[in-house]
Amino acid sequence: RAIDKSSSNTETNFENLRYEGFGPDKIAVIVEALTDNKNRTASNIRTIFQKNGGNLGTQGSASHNFDQLGIIKIDKKEITEDQILELAIDSGANECVSYSKHHEIQCAISEIYDVKKKLENTISNFISTGIEWVPLNSVDVAKDREESVIEFLENLEEDDDVQNVYSNINFGDN
Repeated sequence: RAIDKSSSNTETNFENLRYEGFGPDKIAVIVEALTDNKNRTASNIRTIFQKNGGNLGTQGSASHNFDQLGIIKIDKKEITEDQILELAIDSGANECVSYSKHHEIQCAISEIYDVKKKLENTISNFISTGIEWVPLNSVDVAKDREESVIEFLENLEEDDDVQNVYSNINFGDN
């Protein structure tokens, strides 16, 4: 969407914006957006929060519940859990977490380039590399409320200006 948007009109100025707030069941949410109209985007996001029993906060209201980290994701088919753990330690990463389908290596934002460079000596295919907001503490939501929380997060992600949505909800294994 971002590429389509930037190529469609070369004379428009786009801004990166971050919105923070609390969704249903008091889950903390960070929304990153790329927009050519701050008022439209803010209004759309505020409406999505309000319709789902949440509220948009000020900058910093939710981000203190998160760390911004460099995240490198690798398919589990590429390397075993023991090998990736050893490789992550040797490359200077802070954390290595294995999920059902991928390994996730976490490092400081300033270290992401160096860590990936060292990983590239052993691994050739990566799922993704980027900077993400990782929750410090996760919030469990009652089973009967999960569907409405998922719908809220999907509504945010469907907005044309929204690039990324981060929350501290715990859905179990990814």
